[in-house]
Amino acid sequence: MLHQILSMFSGAGLENLIKTVGYIGVFVIIFAESGLLIGFFLPGDSLLFTAGLLAAQGLLSIYLLAPLVAVAAILGDSVGYMFGRRIGPRLFNRDDSLLFQKKNVLKAQAFFDKHGSKTIVLARFIPIVRTFTPIVAGVGQMQYQTFVTYNVVGGILWAMGVSVAGYFLGTTIPNIDKYLLPIIIGIVVLSILPPVVHLLRERQQAAKTKP
Repeated sequence: MLHQILSMFSGAGLENLIKTVGYIGVFVIIFAESGLLIGFFLPGDSLLFTAGLLAAQGLLSIYLLAPLVAVAAILGDSVGYMFGRRIGPRLFNRDDSLLFQKKNVLKAQAFFDKHGSKTIVLARFIPIVRTFTPIVAGVGQMQYQTFVTYNVVGGILWAMGVSVAGYFLGTTIPNIDKYLLPIIIGIVVLSILPPVVHLLRERQQAAKTKP
């Protein structure tokens, strides 16, 4: 069962999934992965990139896809934020289950404590962390206006950026879909680079300020 799920979310399986569920399915997956507890395992980065590739092949319209996934990402984070505000500290006392691991919330909390409001943007590029970050922002009673600003910026940069990147490469490199699996692996690796670089810069600055 697990093998079937993993194969669906990688390579040709991901292409077939997108072709089957269409725009609405892509919207729902990005929405769920952005802010619902049950969505942390969904393939946000690879899904966006693959959808962009399919748009380059004419199977989807990039002009509809790009804004659609951006809206899905923004709305997903907004729902996660409201859920966090409503549930509050009870979330940290919840027992682990198949679809909920407290360590994921604590990981997002630590990242949020470290980077503050800009976490809403940075976390977009980190799988799992991006699902729990808006929830943690809600738990911490982050000012909603501040959250919305960073949420919109992060949603556009991530959802539009990754899907348009897939579209651009699909239109410039012939038969790129044959190398989809290694590209997806590369996307996952590249997705964590921005926050890692940011973290390293902060450490270097902190080291320089030490007496």
